[in-house]
Amino acid sequence: MVVPAIIMGIGAVILLIIAYQRGDGTHLAGLQAAWKMTIEVLPLLIFAFVIAGFVQVMLPNEVISKWVGSESGFRGILIGSIAGGLSPGGPYVSLPIAAGLFKAGASYATMVAYLTGWSLWAVGRLPMEVGILGWRLTFIRIVSTIILPPIAGLIAQLIFAASR
Repeated sequence: MVVPAIIMGIGAVILLIIAYQRGDGTHLAGLQAAWKMTIEVLPLLIFAFVIAGFVQVMLPNEVISKWVGSESGFRGILIGSIAGGLSPGGPYVSLPIAAGLFKAGASYATMVAYLTGWSLWAVGRLPMEVGILGWRLTFIRIVSTIILPPIAGLIAQLIFAASR
């Protein structure tokens, strides 16, 4: 986590310097926008980290291993795919939950399936998608991507097995 934080910090400082040098107050507008986003997202982050922490300590390792661990096989991949598709919110919610599950013993394959299901299926996004794109395009997108999260999980399982 330290290296990504340093990279993001350097990027933020570079953008701040560039915006300041423009001389039109862009740097202040950027900082105000960043503050507003922080205030909006901070509660989600806090609750997502609380959930992730409790997932790590409240679910017994045997349960994690059985249902989404290395020995769960294709069943774990399907569970990960479905759980990802049903996960609410954006990356501020889903990524900490995935990290908590992974630290608690979920397999690489399950977490890849979870993240792919979250990215592609996103049940919480469907009402907006139908409203903007219509039923037909939404249906075609869902049918076109339905098998991808489990396939991604299987590929991850093969890669992880080969790298041992």
